[in-house]
Amino acid sequence: MVGAARQAGYRLLGTRLDYLLHTRPAEWPIVAAHMLMGYLLAVGTTNAFRSERLGPAVLGVALWVVCLNGGTLALNSAFDRDEGDIAYLRQPPKPPRRLATFGLGIMLAGQVGAFLLPRAYWLTYALCVVLSVLYSVPPFRLKSVPGADWLINMWGFGSLTPYAGWAATGLPTGAVGMLVLLAFCPLFAALYPLTQIYQFDEDARRGDRTLALFLGVGGSLFVAVAASVLAFFLFALAGRRAGWGTQESWRWFLLLLAAFGWGAVLIPWLVRRHRMTASEHQLGMYRALFAWALTDVAVVLAWGI
Repeated sequence: MVGAARQAGYRLLGTRLDYLLHTRPAEWPIVAAHMLMGYLLAVGTTNAFRSERLGPAVLGVALWVVCLNGGTLALNSAFDRDEGDIAYLRQPPKPPRRLATFGLGIMLAGQVGAFLLPRAYWLTYALCVVLSVLYSVPPFRLKSVPGADWLINMWGFGSLTPYAGWAATGLPTGAVGMLVLLAFCPLFAALYPLTQIYQFDEDARRGDRTLALFLGVGGSLFVAVAASVLAFFLFALAGRRAGWGTQESWRWFLLLLAAFGWGAVLIPWLVRRHRMTASEHQLGMYRALFAWALTDVAVVLAWGI
């Protein structure tokens, strides 16, 4: 059964809706928010809506979220051919015959648009197009190589996505900015295995040896704990580098609150892992996504004000 919104979409678009669904629009707000964090760190929250750099940033976010991210997910679905639920798409429709061409096509269309923005942005976009192809498309299909899938995602989504939001402004990042963006690399290293635990059966059926499948549930959760600790260590270094003192105790509190959010998700999950069903692991993934969003907000407030 599909929801009423999807049924209405089929009445409006027919089978063309399947192409749109495989770009997973439900994920777009999450990617956009993470990318906009880079913009807010670059210009500051008080100037966010008055900055002359808002227009380029909005274009950069649209190209990145719809063309690059949406195209990447469509390209991935074309070769995965999932039958069960996948992240941000329940009951995925059968991949259309030209889905791979569609996915790559919108990624390349976004690359053309990226040339309107600063050089750092379009170079980052081009790098991520290459990573997307290497990740999904045979004979490379690095998502099936344990560790390679992890590395691509921790850099591509973790650090390069907010960096692209910053790069679209044309402003320099500086040492503190680079440390903050770098911290999101291990933080996504923590999140990524958590998005795959409930898909073990699907991945094993396809023969994809993802890092999470290689590590198992317990190993994936231990890696997530270690990587999140490293991420908040880097955030703390950035805070020290920014010169936070006793007057900025509220900034430290925001980081502590975000760290507590991760602990509240990961520790109970680790303790209960042997008794959890696939659907409970999937719920754990969405809780981890909430912790991720909480961290984005905490970082914006801590460094953007």
